[in-house]
Amino acid sequence: MSMLRPAEPLNGGSEYEVRVVNGFTNNSSLPLVIWCASKDSELGGRALQEHDDFSWRLKTNIWGTTHFWCTMKWDQMRKSFDAFKASRDAYRCGTARKCSWLVKEDGFYFSNDEVNWQKDFPWY
Repeated sequence: MSMLRPAEPLNGGSEYEVRVVNGFTNNSSLPLVIWCASKDSELGGRALQEHDDFSWRLKTNIWGTTHFWCTMKWDQMRKSFDAFKASRDAYRCGTARKCSWLVKEDGFYFSNDEVNWQKDFPWY
């Protein structure tokens, strides 16, 4: 009997929700700028004030190569990161298929339930 991953049906095409939240504590005068895209589509950009978010839904391809990245800019800091990468996130986004990012002054935090946040990497 073969084991199926809970987040990946046999035919591909799993839906995920990706959300990036501005978690800065005091940047009302200078927004966090976000721009996201994939190989096949450009989601565009936005200026996020405190607690604002940028979110989208996606459907994975049958090859498991779906990949969305975002570039974040705040003041002189700039960072590009993989917001969704099927090979990495099929498991870690959980059975709810929710992949959330909280961007703070000290780095980028990941959660699949928006309760438990784990720091993934710093700005530099």
